[in-house]
Amino acid sequence: MTSLRPLPLEGVRVLDVCQVMAGPYACMLLGDLGADVIKIEPPGGGDQTRGSMGFKMKGPDSMGFLNMNRNKRSVALNLKSKAGREVLLQLAKDADILIENYRPGAMKRLGLGYEVLKEINPKLVYTSISGFGQTGPWSDRPGFDLMAQAMSGVMSVTGYPGGPPVKAGVPVADIGCALFAVYATLAAHIGAKKSGQGQHIDASLFDSALAFSIWDTSDYWGTGKPPEPLGTSNKMTAPYQAMRSSDGYFVMGANNQKLWQLLCNVIGRIELLADERFSTISLRLKHRAELEGELEQTFRQNTKDYWVETLLAAGIPAGPILTYPEAFESEHGRAREMRIEIDHPIEGKVPNIGFAVKLSGTPQQVQRHPPLLGEHTSEVLSELGFDEAAQAALREQGAFEA
Repeated sequence: MTSLRPLPLEGVRVLDVCQVMAGPYACMLLGDLGADVIKIEPPGGGDQTRGSMGFKMKGPDSMGFLNMNRNKRSVALNLKSKAGREVLLQLAKDADILIENYRPGAMKRLGLGYEVLKEINPKLVYTSISGFGQTGPWSDRPGFDLMAQAMSGVMSVTGYPGGPPVKAGVPVADIGCALFAVYATLAAHIGAKKSGQGQHIDASLFDSALAFSIWDTSDYWGTGKPPEPLGTSNKMTAPYQAMRSSDGYFVMGANNQKLWQLLCNVIGRIELLADERFSTISLRLKHRAELEGELEQTFRQNTKDYWVETLLAAGIPAGPILTYPEAFESEHGRAREMRIEIDHPIEGKVPNIGFAVKLSGTPQQVQRHPPLLGEHTSEVLSELGFDEAAQAALREQGAFEA
């Protein structure tokens, strides 16, 4: 794909001092928009995600790593060594953005915290991603997506009433935090371009998961009752959920009065319009279980495909419940280019998730394959002015060794 204009972040240098998911994903999004992302990894194993997932590829890197680290250059750097820290300080002098996701205080103990780096580069935007933030009584806890989902309340509304705890099927806290971090980082970068002053951004999985709870907290603050899990249903309207047909489930939503009336006519159940239990949205919510039973009496008489097609033809939102293979290979998934392939020096063609938003004038590009560990160490050091002798000296001083 050829960009119509230079990508929006061309010329922006990002230091990716991150591992696992939220930080690397945020940095990849910046790289997709043209930023020069330099991934700083510990020598030896590199980013923990390189060896994760429990199944092997041709090379040492997992498919998870390959899907979160395109458009980056990798520098293997031992930040526990003085020489390694000096290299990072040199990189930070001309960087626009640094994103790190170590435990709060870890970068400061290494002498690489924001207060140190802003002295050598006042325009630097320094983004810290953590489980629970840089402040507060939980700030020093280790935190992953599971803990953030549990402690933010997300797990309390996931699953079915009376069932065991269930986490969201995708890492909403990790990916949500990455998106919030990118939004704040780019805003701060725009501000720094105007004022010459960067700032420290504190992004956490806990805060991000809580920020997703708009409907649930609105329900709680409005009623005083903590929300509970509802399965596929919705606390604001009904019917809006998965329904059982003769051969499985599909989803549908008649979530306003007009659609409710249309639904009853389309499925031949006009008597439900005269049923006082279902006459308004609030009453349908109150009698949700009875409503589901009434509708499923009809839906069980035909297949899920039949009902999806019938409801869509009438203008009622409906859809099948697809697996990931079905979603990616669907006619729409292909049209939206949500599966792309990247050429990799070891793996060959590597599938990647496509770009979630489309820019008309400067569409994102894959300019670099997910890097091998330390693949660009010498290249980046040369750009900093370190010749072969200087690089050899750094190696002797432990800059590149675990």
